[in-house]
Amino acid sequence: MADKSSEALITVARMYYVQAETMDAIAHHLGVSRSTVSRLLKEARERGLVRVTIVDPDRPLGRLADLFQQHFRVNAHIVQVRPGASNVFRLDQVARTAADILGELVTDGDTIGVAWGTTTSAIATHLRPRDLSGVTVIGLNGGANHQTTGLPYVGSILHRFADAFRGQEQLLALPAFFDDPATREAMWRERSTRHILRVRDSCRIALFGVGALGADLQSHVYASNYLNPDDLDDLQRQGVVGDVCTVMLREDGSYRDLEINRRATGMTPAELQRVPRRICVVSGLAKASPVLGALRAGVATDLVIDQETARAVLARMKPGIRLG
Repeated sequence: MADKSSEALITVARMYYVQAETMDAIAHHLGVSRSTVSRLLKEARERGLVRVTIVDPDRPLGRLADLFQQHFRVNAHIVQVRPGASNVFRLDQVARTAADILGELVTDGDTIGVAWGTTTSAIATHLRPRDLSGVTVIGLNGGANHQTTGLPYVGSILHRFADAFRGQEQLLALPAFFDDPATREAMWRERSTRHILRVRDSCRIALFGVGALGADLQSHVYASNYLNPDDLDDLQRQGVVGDVCTVMLREDGSYRDLEINRRATGMTPAELQRVPRRICVVSGLAKASPVLGALRAGVATDLVIDQETARAVLARMKPGIRLG
């Protein structure tokens, strides 16, 4: 819960930046001087409660963001990373930006869905603590496989998000993939499972990365025994390029006819679309194809992506497109 000082700063900042009231009007409404309002606004900026972002459409990053909005109706946050940077450094920079964006969105009482993986694990390391109340963090997909429960790995990620927002975490204690679709259907009928799925369905914010088959910096689902070599070969034959929440996708955004998805426990693109804010976080050129599939499937309202990968996604979508 915010202290009284923070509440005053937020009140003044909201009146000035969101409601577009003048400093004189705010001073009159609150019974303080104009100079006090100016001081409070300055303090709100210094404490990170207000951030001003300027997007110049005549500059390359603004042009890229506009193209993502035009073609996919997503708010694109383009992260500039130095040329030649390693994939690890690129991920770190994108994760840092995503953590800041998430921190600004979360409010008291929110339910946040987080898909486990390399990307969200990196984001968790950059979260800044906020004094909130009533926040719930829930997994968007199960994390067990035939060799591990997945709970230490998945639980550690969710715990770091919950800890940053003074909330509680709830695990989706299920495998990432059942062996048989009938088993999944039976589990979905269990009262305990229905309860946790209702919590998941109540998310106001969803945060997830995009997995890629064959990426240099491998997604956890492809590197940690969730899929055997025959599974991977079968996915490639079917044109799968990656996944969101361990639900497999083709580049054209299709996924419903893939047999493996009948066994998956992650939120499907159709289910994700019911979440008001959906933050997709991506870095690395190997992910251009699965990101394009994810955007075509409508999974995101917000995209956090490095500049080089953003260009690769748009070029793959429309060869010859002018990127500025």
